[in-house]
Amino acid sequence: MKKNILVIPGDGIGPEVTTWGKAVLTQIAESFNHEFSFDEALMGHAAIEATGNPLPDETLEKAKKSDAILFGAVGHAKYDNDPSLKVRPEQGLLKIRKELGLYANLRPIMLFDELLNASSIKASILKGTDILFFRELTGDVYFGDKTRSEDRHTASDLMIYHRYEVERIAHKAYEAAMQRGRKLCSVDKANVLESSRLWRETVQEIAKQYPEVETTHMFIDNAAMQLIKDPKQFDVVLTANLFGDILTDEASQIAGSMGMLASASVGDGTGFFEPIHGSAHDIAGKNLANPLASILSVALMLEISFGLKEEAQVIIAAVDQVLKEGFRTGDIADDSTSPYKVLGTEEMGKLVLKFITQNTYTKQ
Repeated sequence: MKKNILVIPGDGIGPEVTTWGKAVLTQIAESFNHEFSFDEALMGHAAIEATGNPLPDETLEKAKKSDAILFGAVGHAKYDNDPSLKVRPEQGLLKIRKELGLYANLRPIMLFDELLNASSIKASILKGTDILFFRELTGDVYFGDKTRSEDRHTASDLMIYHRYEVERIAHKAYEAAMQRGRKLCSVDKANVLESSRLWRETVQEIAKQYPEVETTHMFIDNAAMQLIKDPKQFDVVLTANLFGDILTDEASQIAGSMGMLASASVGDGTGFFEPIHGSAHDIAGKNLANPLASILSVALMLEISFGLKEEAQVIIAAVDQVLKEGFRTGDIADDSTSPYKVLGTEEMGKLVLKFITQNTYTKQ
């Protein structure tokens, strides 16, 4: 298989973690006789500093020509501390999603038993959890009209959805539910928001086409509570852009850390794969970032974009093996972790590569 992969390292710890995502892809290509070619491009704060634009035209052109994109993170403290700045790193991320038609964000909450104690939630509540979130990605308040009054004392963000936007992601979520536990929970705020009433009406109509799937509806505030109280009740969760952003960050506590959660943004063309964590400038360049979410994002890329399920499983197995042998980065270490087994970014990445190599050599 020959594929062209664009790497967009982004900001903060993005370059550190994507280095190991790319290294894993290179090793998989060698072990399974594939050919992956790589290119790089700027986005976010790094792009603003270099070009004044958070998504340069060159990056967008490269993205459209690629078979898949491996992304790091965007963001910088200077923008968090100055809301008045008009050009912001996140604008690049929103624009590339819109330009590539990436309307469905898949976030699997993959729970490794070895990390049960890394979460602040009781292990007895977590064990057995397996959730796949479908977050709509190109509508909602992130893309609606934004206004600020002349005196700067009043602001508004338009929460807007069109029926077709709900329909297309609902179909993807139901198709996934058919391959999993045949349970789907749609999360909205239909008791208050008109956009959520459209969302619920549309999902109810789509549900009729999938009678084998048990469909439930839950308000966002209740869903946030239930996710912590009893996460095992969920299988596929379908929700809007804003609600999905919040719920999936909350769900990172189920996995033990944001550093463990991968995501895939897909539509009808090039897929975009990234860890859900941010740029974390406070630890950038210190060899402290957890590369496992970026590595697991590569596994998603191989399975979803290229149909390489065996290769994806080899990566997941290597991550599992690292954890079973007690190795951790600082964000997923707990009181029982030996200080000799707390690794930096580079050491963790090399260890995953070692196990991938060993396991594929043994199988051959």
